[in-house]
Amino acid sequence: MKNSPIREIYRWLIGEGARKFNDIISDVVHYEVPPGVLVKVRVIMADGSFLDIYWSTTGKYSLHYERRHINGRFYRHDNAPHSKHSHVKTFPKHYHDGREDNVVESHLPDEPIKAVEEFLKAIREIMKSEPIRSAE
Repeated sequence: MKNSPIREIYRWLIGEGARKFNDIISDVVHYEVPPGVLVKVRVIMADGSFLDIYWSTTGKYSLHYERRHINGRFYRHDNAPHSKHSHVKTFPKHYHDGREDNVVESHLPDEPIKAVEEFLKAIREIMKSEPIRSAE
């Protein structure tokens, strides 16, 4: 039986992905519900931000990079067919760029590991360009 996409992503992240992105990845955690059924992977970044990854066997996915606790922003690629995003040329694929209402085209590859790798490259750039707000 073929591995689920999320399990393949997890294996890649704890191996090759962790080596390629060791400058930004602090930890990789997986969530199973019920035990033995992998449903989500969380990649914890060096600055305390995190990437939540969902990828079903039917091809539905969400790659959600959370930075609201750092600077009020988040980034998410997903393919949920929300009609309010039907104007996006890549619909149902779309990208929330910094906030919920800023939705643009998503050009992530359709292959799960390649998509995660491309998003991690973008996250690396986001981490460089968006400083952590100091608590004042």
